[in-house]
Amino acid sequence: DEMRECIDRCQTCQETCLDVITHCLEKGGEHADAEHIRMLMVCAEIRGTSARFMLLGSPYHTRTCEVCADVCQACAEDCDRFDDDMMKHCADVCRRCAEACREMAATRSRA
Repeated sequence: DEMRECIDRCQTCQETCLDVITHCLEKGGEHADAEHIRMLMVCAEIRGTSARFMLLGSPYHTRTCEVCADVCQACAEDCDRFDDDMMKHCADVCRRCAEACREMAATRSRA
């Protein structure tokens, strides 16, 4: 089921971003830059919101998924600038979430 897959990716991605925040704060330096940490926090937040909207069967889930896809893509690009395995993993998870959310957002135009 397309929605279940999207929910799972959102939840996995949310957990990954929260783990990466701790990683970045422990590494310090550029990893702990306020804008980077803010991006990870915003990304985790919108994923949780999108997952909850889908779980609740909200008719607005396509709109939250659209925003989630944009934020996930931006977070992936932000994480890609680091030469760090955990950051690369986060970028990959963000891209997979963005892809699933784009598909869910597109259901609005098909409905």
